[in-house]
Amino acid sequence: MNVAIVGASGAVGQEFLRVLDEQNFPIDELTLFGSSRSAGRKYTFRGKEYTVKELQHNDDFKGIDVAFVSAGGGTSLEYAETITRHGTLMIDNSSAFRMDKDVPLVVPEVNGEDAFNAPRGIIANPNCTTIQMVVALKPLNDISKIKRVHVATYQAASGAGATAMTELMEQNVQLVRGEEPVVDKFAYQLAYNLIPHVDVFTDNGYTKEEMKMFNETRKIMHEPDIQVSAMCVRVPVLRAHSEAIWIETEAPISAGQAREAFEKGEGIVVVDSPADKKYPMPLFAAGTDPVYVGRIRKDLANENGLSFWVVGDQIKKGAALNAVQIAQYMLAHGWKK
Repeated sequence: MNVAIVGASGAVGQEFLRVLDEQNFPIDELTLFGSSRSAGRKYTFRGKEYTVKELQHNDDFKGIDVAFVSAGGGTSLEYAETITRHGTLMIDNSSAFRMDKDVPLVVPEVNGEDAFNAPRGIIANPNCTTIQMVVALKPLNDISKIKRVHVATYQAASGAGATAMTELMEQNVQLVRGEEPVVDKFAYQLAYNLIPHVDVFTDNGYTKEEMKMFNETRKIMHEPDIQVSAMCVRVPVLRAHSEAIWIETEAPISAGQAREAFEKGEGIVVVDSPADKKYPMPLFAAGTDPVYVGRIRKDLANENGLSFWVVGDQIKKGAALNAVQIAQYMLAHGWKK
């Protein structure tokens, strides 16, 4: 496979390099692309040094089989035709194409087969919060259709990029020194704080992030009637998002049935022993691949309800790993350029 990474210098771009290596993804040639600011930077992959090329409207993608793109929605929209012109499969990490009818939105554990219906040569990687949620919802929906989902997210600084992680670390140091913290990436100081505001607000009072969870869940799960209400909160954690989830199903599912389904679910690790103080936490999920599920219990306010806690590294499973797994799924099921 000839592989390209677009946005190679960003947090997700760097994670692509690590994930491709960890997954032993078959690569014959690797090409790195970035902005004019990133062009010329050098990165080592599998013992070989690569130089970032400036992304331009030319024929640089001729001969490239798959391009993992994480350079922002504007760049994806502008360069999609350039990237796909010669048959390159574009797996895009931005929100640019997610809700387009002719672009599949794919989480391999949930709807991997949708990847083969990509007439424009573009596959969209879902929003990070949506990915880890639908991985957990899938085994329960297989038992009984999910009617409603309420979710509160606890989103790490890394969801806003590498500079946001740096800002959080620097704010902690500044506060310890008694200095005024520098605020740039977020609306307010994130250190020692929670901000109930991820992405911009829409006319209905929900943020775009919250509406992504509503719309993307329906598309991925092929459940146009499922109701999803989200409250997305930024928390002073460097890496790995957490979610408190309440669901209502058509028929009741016991906590034991749910636990068994989660344990059999693809991509899920159950950590659920409250008596031993064992439950998923970003402290232990950061840098790992699975979606972790714990605190599994019946919802006391709904006889057809369940409540559980989900944690996942949103740079890995929520971005780079999911994109690579899409390509792996396609290769495993016979895809060729």
